[in-house]
Amino acid sequence: MKKFLITLAITVFSLGIAVQASDLIIESKSQSYAENENKIKFNGNVKVTVDDLKVVGDSADVNMDKDQKLDTATFYDKPYAYEVKKNKKREVKANILKVSLLTKVVRAEGDTQSVVFDGKTPIVVINSDIQEYDTRTSIMTATGNVTMKYKDIDTYSDKAIIKMDKNGDLKTLELIGNGKVTQKANDSYADRFFYDSSTNIITATGNTTSNVMNNDGKKLILKSNMQEFMQNKNTFSASGNVRVWYDDYYAIGPKINVYPGADGKPNDVYFVGRSSITQGVRTIYADKIKMKLKPKDFQAEGNTRTVIKNIGSNDGDSSGSSGMTLGL
Repeated sequence: MKKFLITLAITVFSLGIAVQASDLIIESKSQSYAENENKIKFNGNVKVTVDDLKVVGDSADVNMDKDQKLDTATFYDKPYAYEVKKNKKREVKANILKVSLLTKVVRAEGDTQSVVFDGKTPIVVINSDIQEYDTRTSIMTATGNVTMKYKDIDTYSDKAIIKMDKNGDLKTLELIGNGKVTQKANDSYADRFFYDSSTNIITATGNTTSNVMNNDGKKLILKSNMQEFMQNKNTFSASGNVRVWYDDYYAIGPKINVYPGADGKPNDVYFVGRSSITQGVRTIYADKIKMKLKPKDFQAEGNTRTVIKNIGSNDGDSSGSSGMTLGL
């Protein structure tokens, strides 16, 4: 996951960095200046070069401000922007691409796709309605049906915000609205995912659900208000109305900590605070519960109480009494 996030952070829209202190070179079959619109127009095989960045399209125009300074360069008809450094290639495709020469913001609109290639192999693919990179703050924002793919990891969200440091390394990644992260048979859902590279922790908040498939084909389902995954230790915790389903177990509690087994899959689930675990008709309440997935068992400690439903029901009792008595 970390490699995916770092690769994603240094991908497309690094293209905007070169705009800050470089010459803008535009080639085309024809160029014209419309004084009434205060625009320079370019048509036919338009090629733009800014350092290592190149933009190719059929048409473009550049707005001028009131002082006759270049303002915004807009490329139409599905332009293609790319940057090649060593064996890495970064490219952006969109219906419209806008480069603000004043605010240093690059904006791609309409069916936008950003791809990073290692040689000819795509490493990261990002699709969204709009993608925007602010070169001054090193923040990339993608909005509208945002999907990201890196190897076997897929994400979806309404919005994604990526913040990088001055070296182009990832600082934070945020998925906002209807977030989903899928890796192989495992998936997680939340209103918001947040990754901090300084702590190497992924935090999910708001209606969080995680589905983890074990090697034996049994699924661990975890729902809570908040979940936190610590990548360095391969452990995670959950808090706030925690509910856990596994095989015939159903457990609830205020907080849990989950630790992996020898196979790296979740195995030891520790409930902290007054909790309960149900198996069939039996429910055990305790201050602490440890649930083990393989081999499947559990231990309850602290003010334990067991409730077994429907014990001693006697529908065929001719005396009309029901339940357990001493025969008096």
